[in-house]
Amino acid sequence: MSVSRTMSEAFAPLVDLVYPPRCPLCGDGLGEQSGLCLSCWETLALPREPSCTSCQRPLGDDTHEGMICAACMQNPPKHDGIAAGTIYNDTSRKLVLSFKHGRKIALAPMLAGMIWARLAGLEGRWLAVPVPLHRFRLWSRGFNQSALLAREIAKAENIELLVDGLVRTKPTPSLGGLGKRERARSLQGAIAPHPKRKDMLKGANVLLVDDVLTSGATTNACVSVLKRAGAKRVKIACFSRVLDEAL
Repeated sequence: MSVSRTMSEAFAPLVDLVYPPRCPLCGDGLGEQSGLCLSCWETLALPREPSCTSCQRPLGDDTHEGMICAACMQNPPKHDGIAAGTIYNDTSRKLVLSFKHGRKIALAPMLAGMIWARLAGLEGRWLAVPVPLHRFRLWSRGFNQSALLAREIAKAENIELLVDGLVRTKPTPSLGGLGKRERARSLQGAIAPHPKRKDMLKGANVLLVDDVLTSGATTNACVSVLKRAGAKRVKIACFSRVLDEAL
């Protein structure tokens, strides 16, 4: 057990006394600082089985393990799998907004824990690489939410954090409201491997970490860059995943 974790557990009762644990969504009292109340947990949409072996999309109950969804059959993805902690709904949206725009960065361990729960079976050495923010966005927000999640995931065994594996070379507009082609066009040349990290990426297994996987335009751009840099495998790890039919 690390020194920081030992100290955190030792001071937990004092922290709970000064700041009584509350559910970050509804404000109800909790037994400890992390997590949600039972009522809010029950409103989360969790990925279920059976699911597509390529992208983790939930499949119908009449399908069997090992099947690939129609979308992946029609357009084979560039990535090597998706691990999403939740399926995007109103509850996960509120958590992401609180985390990213409400600056409740203390949610990072809980959100990352839900991602890690979907990553069982990783073999070999992996690098956790967050989806990058442009420096202007980083200065404005004060933190990269994906990097905070990647840091928590990297605490697990065999996961090494490479926080600057990718960089944003130019600012990009918000992708909300843009079509698929417009999204891809706005990201052309916007993401690149860090010049000093190329050797680490070559031949590596990469866990590309993001908070929300929406259309996949940003993560697809990152996956392409990582593969061109020589990454052996790139798996996407996100807290919440928006299904295509919801876009």
